[in-house]
Amino acid sequence: MESSEIVVLLRMGIYIILGVIVVLFGVYFYLMKPKAPKTAKEKEEMVDDVSGTTKTNDQNWGKFTGNLTRESIFEFMEFDEIVDSMIVRKNGTQYIMILQCNGVNYDLMSEDEKISVEEGFVQFLNTLRFPIQLYIQSRTLNLRDIIDEYKSRVDNLTIEIDKLDAKIAQAQMSGNKALKEKLEFEKRRKINILEYGIDITDYVDKLSSNRNVLQQRTYVVVSYYSAEIGGGLDKYSKEEIYNMCFAELYTRCQNIASALATSQISSTILDSEELAELLYVAYNRDEAEVLQLGKALDAQYDALYSSGKDVLQKKKEKLDQEINIAAIDMATDSILKADRLKQIEDLDMAIHKEEKIRQKANEILDTYQNQLDPRVYQLAKNEVKKNEKKEELKAEETPKLDAAKSTVVKKKVVRRRKVEEN
Repeated sequence: MESSEIVVLLRMGIYIILGVIVVLFGVYFYLMKPKAPKTAKEKEEMVDDVSGTTKTNDQNWGKFTGNLTRESIFEFMEFDEIVDSMIVRKNGTQYIMILQCNGVNYDLMSEDEKISVEEGFVQFLNTLRFPIQLYIQSRTLNLRDIIDEYKSRVDNLTIEIDKLDAKIAQAQMSGNKALKEKLEFEKRRKINILEYGIDITDYVDKLSSNRNVLQQRTYVVVSYYSAEIGGGLDKYSKEEIYNMCFAELYTRCQNIASALATSQISSTILDSEELAELLYVAYNRDEAEVLQLGKALDAQYDALYSSGKDVLQKKKEKLDQEINIAAIDMATDSILKADRLKQIEDLDMAIHKEEKIRQKANEILDTYQNQLDPRVYQLAKNEVKKNEKKEELKAEETPKLDAAKSTVVKKKVVRRRKVEEN
């Protein structure tokens, strides 16, 4: 093949490649060019209701473009208000009260217990004279409140152990061995409880990190319509209708609770705050885990303003705390003083006992003086006197011995403190 033919082939290849590139660019620009609406309906969909600017269908997809009003929200929620542990619906014509039931562990029961539960539930169904609804709600188990309660108890135990340490040191200074042993036993008991509480708190804290822990709650929904009152509602005021509906609903709920108790199922009527939380979780399942209604109410987010504790309240709490600490110290001192007084009284009783023994001995000797030899009688009286002198000497030496013992104890305490400091 000649060189001129090769050049021609190369030129044709270049032209073909350039033509393909031009075609690809044309297709690309054609696809990227926005399409104009063909019909009037498509034009209207592209016009925004608020600003009048044009938007594509993809931008409006899944977005609310109308006006969100308070009335539209109430229409969506399908209830008017929550008042006095009741949900009011349909402009005050329907009232709802809800019972929360605590289940029983049916699988761990014996056969007789299972039969008893089943019979009780059948009896509950037979006693119903009005319609009810069963509602089951699954929630993520919130362990944060339980963890906070455990931590507060652990802190209180730590404070109690510190107080016991002070009492033990005071009992050791006074030399009261019995009280010291008693306080040390109480300290060991509280330390064991403290260690157990710390382990439980750590375990629950780790468990709370798992967001898949769910709990199911069962509710019994009881409804009552104002039309059931009968006799015409025109002759009753709105407040009278409300009171009659509340009384009838409360009676029905109490009857249901009593009937469920035969199946070993306990139930309680939800108050207004619990009803609000129930509906809040039902309408906001995702946000309920992060934005909890109970914490919002405790933080007073619905109030016009929030403030800290009153200064007088703080002073009162501080004064109460100081009174409690002073009362504990006073009780400890009174126990120590009472123990010393008891020892003194025991010593006095022992001394008086010896005196009474000597008096009785002298009375016996005087009674039988005529029947004894005069010398024997005199020697016996002298022995009684010798015992009296021995007791007097012993009573005089006892305070000296106590003082010596206390001095030795104080020297030991000072020596121990010096060793600890070094």
